[in-house]
Amino acid sequence: MVSYQQCVRCVMDTTDPEIQFDENGYCNHCTNFLASVKPMIEQRIKNHEIKKILNEIRQKGKGKRYDCILGISGGTDSSYTAYLIKQYGLRVLAVHMDNGWDSETSVKNIRQLLQKLAIDYESYVLDWNQFRDIQLSFLKASVPEIETPTDIAILSTLHKVALKHGVKFIISGGNYATEGILPRSWHYNAKDLKYFKTIHKLYGTVSLKGFPLFGFWDEVYCKFFKGIRIIYILNYLSYDKMKAKEILKSELDWKDYGGKHYESRITAFVQSYILPVKFNIDYRKATFSTQICNGTLDRNEAIKELQTLPYKEEQVEEEIMYIAKKFGLTIETLKNILSTPPKWYFDYPNDARMLSSMYSLYRKYFSK
Repeated sequence: MVSYQQCVRCVMDTTDPEIQFDENGYCNHCTNFLASVKPMIEQRIKNHEIKKILNEIRQKGKGKRYDCILGISGGTDSSYTAYLIKQYGLRVLAVHMDNGWDSETSVKNIRQLLQKLAIDYESYVLDWNQFRDIQLSFLKASVPEIETPTDIAILSTLHKVALKHGVKFIISGGNYATEGILPRSWHYNAKDLKYFKTIHKLYGTVSLKGFPLFGFWDEVYCKFFKGIRIIYILNYLSYDKMKAKEILKSELDWKDYGGKHYESRITAFVQSYILPVKFNIDYRKATFSTQICNGTLDRNEAIKELQTLPYKEEQVEEEIMYIAKKFGLTIETLKNILSTPPKWYFDYPNDARMLSSMYSLYRKYFSK
C-alpha cells in the first residue's frame, strides 16, 4: 500500500494513484502545469493570439447566420464566455443540452443572460427515460464516470448543431485557469464508446437508439472532414473566475449557484459527495492546485479549506431523497448502489490502448 504524500507546492496528493513526485516533493501535476501550460497561456496573451482566433472565426462565418456555437450551462465559465464573445461582436448561437438535472438557478441564469445579451438560443432536451437508464447504468457499474453520458450528449449535440448551421467553430467555457490540473484516473475518456456501450449493456435496460453518441471517430469526422474546431476562448486570456463572477453579477444580474459545476443537481451531488466518499476523489484538490499555480489562491488557504467536508452533512439525506425519486428508486436501493465497492474503467472492456495511440499520433503530427 502506498503511503500518503501531498505535494509541497500544490495540494495534489496520493488520492491520485498515478501521481509522481520529484526529489523536491513537487508533483507531476503542478510541475507540468508550470512548465508547459502556464507559459503557453502567457505566450498567447503576449502575442495577442485572441485577435487571430477572432478574425478567423469571423472570416469563416461570412455568409452564414452565425459565426460560432456556444455551449451554455448557466455556470460561471460558460456564462462569462457568452458575455465575452458578445463583447467581441461575434454572431453566436447558444446551445443548451438539457439532461433533466438543471438547477433552478442555472435555468434562470441562462434565460436572463441570453435575453440581456440578445443571443439566439436553442435547447435540446434528452429523452428522460432513456437518459435516466443510461446514467443509472454508470451508477450501478460503480465507476467514477457517472457524468460520462452527459459529456457525450453535450459533445454530440454541439457538433450536430454546428453541422446543421455550417458553423466551423464551437466555443467552450472550459479553461486551464480552473481546470488545468485534473488526474486522468479521476475521469476516464468520455469518447471511449466501447467502454460506454459495455457498461450500458451490462446494467442498462433500454435501447441506445436515438441517444446522441459521440466517440473518437465522430470527432475525427467533424474535425478533419468537416473542419469543425472547439475553441477554449478563456485560454487566450488572463482569466480570473472570481472577477468574472463579479462582472456577471453586476452587469447581468447573474446568480451564483454555490460551487463548481453546481448548475446541475446531479453534478453537484456526484462531485461533492459520491466521488469523495466512495472513490476518495476530491475535485477541490485539482481546482485549488490549478489556482495555486496561477497565483490566485494561497496554498495555506487551500489546505484549510480542504479540512472541511466538500458537502453539507445536513443536506445529504435531502439530496439522496431527491435523486432517488428522480431516478425512480427507493432510498434504500440508491444507498445500496452507492455502497457497492468502487471500480474503475480498466475493470471493464475499453479502447484505452487504441485511443492512447491515436491521440499520441495526433499530438505528434497535427497539434499546433
